[in-house]
Amino acid sequence: MFELLESWGYWGMFISSFIAGTVFPFSSEAVVTALQLAGLDPVWLFVAATVGNVGGSMVNYGVGRLGKMEWIERYLRVSPEKVHRAERWMERYGAWIGILCFMPIMGSAIAVALGFVRANPWLSLLTITIGKVVRYAVLIFAVAQVA
Repeated sequence: MFELLESWGYWGMFISSFIAGTVFPFSSEAVVTALQLAGLDPVWLFVAATVGNVGGSMVNYGVGRLGKMEWIERYLRVSPEKVHRAERWMERYGAWIGILCFMPIMGSAIAVALGFVRANPWLSLLTITIGKVVRYAVLIFAVAQVA
């Protein structure tokens, strides 16, 4: 699997982080780490991982915006309880809660909830991006310190 991702380089990073940004269980952090240790440029890894992961979260936002809880449960496998919990957070913090989309598991529910309550898509994109930028910047910096 790693050899395949390494041969795809930055596109492999983009695809894996996109998948991880949706609700599918996948670790883009492991891919970033492996590709960085394999010698790929950390700046381009950061760009590919961030753009892919934000894209995956915006897919979640889009499905949430469709507003069909049965689709959210069936296709995204996000329970109504998680969506409602994220909605309660949003009542308190608004679309700024999108910064927390970097969190495993709950981050997907937050992106879905942002769409479900029809939060401003541009502010949602901004806040989701901020969270993802910090996530991958910290990860890539940490790997660089170890390598």
